[in-house]
Amino acid sequence: QLKSDLHTIIRGHTRYPYSSSSTDVWDILTQADKDPDNPNNVILIYTGFSVNGPQEYNNGSGWNREHVWAKSHGFPDKSDTAYTDCHHLHAADISTNSARGNKDFDNGGTEYFDGGTVPTGCYYDSDSWEPRDAVKGDVARSMLYMATRYETNYDLELVDYTGTSSGSTVFGKESTLLEWNRIDPPDNFERRRNNVVYSYQHNRNPFIDHPEFADRIYSPDAFEIETAESIYNTKIVVKFSKDVDAVSAADVNNYQLTESNISISSVEISYQGDDSKVLLTTSNTLTDSMDIIRVSNITS
Repeated sequence: QLKSDLHTIIRGHTRYPYSSSSTDVWDILTQADKDPDNPNNVILIYTGFSVNGPQEYNNGSGWNREHVWAKSHGFPDKSDTAYTDCHHLHAADISTNSARGNKDFDNGGTEYFDGGTVPTGCYYDSDSWEPRDAVKGDVARSMLYMATRYETNYDLELVDYTGTSSGSTVFGKESTLLEWNRIDPPDNFERRRNNVVYSYQHNRNPFIDHPEFADRIYSPDAFEIETAESIYNTKIVVKFSKDVDAVSAADVNNYQLTESNISISSVEISYQGDDSKVLLTTSNTLTDSMDIIRVSNITS
């Protein structure tokens, strides 16, 4: 039901042409994938290279547009709405994009060296591609978006295996993509990207705004963090999907703020009488910047 409701919200977006003398996909990606340290450049998804954005393809010397959900899996024509949907289109290195082809996503394989010499942090085998760690979640949320936005019309669906074929409307590997969504949460680059695409298409990728939606849809019985938010300058409420074990949840060593040097000084379990909530007190005042909390060793 959640997947169906999200589909209803994000369908019917404003479509832009793939290539045109007016605003097209090139223009949107130049803004969406803009290098925050160099506004004239774009960041290429699989390699992380920063290259000149306005050059676009440049007779093969520039960059190209990667369909994260390969177009051969359900929408091979430029007239297809999914073909030009910028929530799954990303600026990419031409040769690395070609090496990925239409492989499914999964862990493992041989590292891909761009031009035969430059390590990319991507790995591949005969039927799968593993992107570099920094964009694993970005790739996963692009795929989750596609399976939700186009669950009708194109009938796109995730499956839990690799080796899917061209011409099919399925893509793998579901369990790996769900794991990538968990281990690589949205960062500022991805959130800004979502805003840029929204400004053109007038729909959002809900899995960037709410990455927890993925497990609610695909792993409803999983034990996960549903929300984590600061309520005072030194207080954080963490809400789990199930009641937590009191002993493991009370251990301050099981919580870590990854973006700052602030530590957790105390834990209150069963916050507000809810056995799925804990209240964390931090050692120093929280700032107004984004942080990520990592939880380990806690059981339900």
